[in-house]
Amino acid sequence: MIYIYNDYGGTHTTSLAAAYHLKQLPQSERKLTKDEILNVEFFNKLTKEDFGKLIPHGVDQDGNSVYTVGRKRNKYVVPALKDLSLLLQEKFHFDEKIVFSNTSPTVPLAMSIGGFLSRGLKIDSIGLPLLIIGAKQCCDNIYRLVENTKEVGRTTYAENVIILENKMYK
Repeated sequence: MIYIYNDYGGTHTTSLAAAYHLKQLPQSERKLTKDEILNVEFFNKLTKEDFGKLIPHGVDQDGNSVYTVGRKRNKYVVPALKDLSLLLQEKFHFDEKIVFSNTSPTVPLAMSIGGFLSRGLKIDSIGLPLLIIGAKQCCDNIYRLVENTKEVGRTTYAENVIILENKMYK
């Protein structure tokens, strides 16, 4: 199975989701510390050149690959990846389940502003503290989103490629 967490930038909530998924963060809904947040691989480190790229984060305890992708405002990226996945599954006769999970509903305002200042305008002195505040605000929601995503992955669906929009995660 392949899990792909996606959102606008692919470097904040998606990185936290991948870290929770891979048990690199405490497996609970408690608030993360500043150090735990800053030690997450790729957190606030990706650039505009990374948009649209599948970023590998590792393999979970069940042998499932975990990736992230930043899709910007393009609502067609994930459906296109789904269609490509289905095409490849049909052509090469493999039935690897792929779960796309949207982390955007977990993003608080502080993280949106912090990401814009830090990644967009390169003003880390203001952006990074806002990102940490935002990560602390939403880490419990991200944890629950990841647990739900893994549960969906374990469940048998008629489709091998599943898109979770995760409309509201609070």
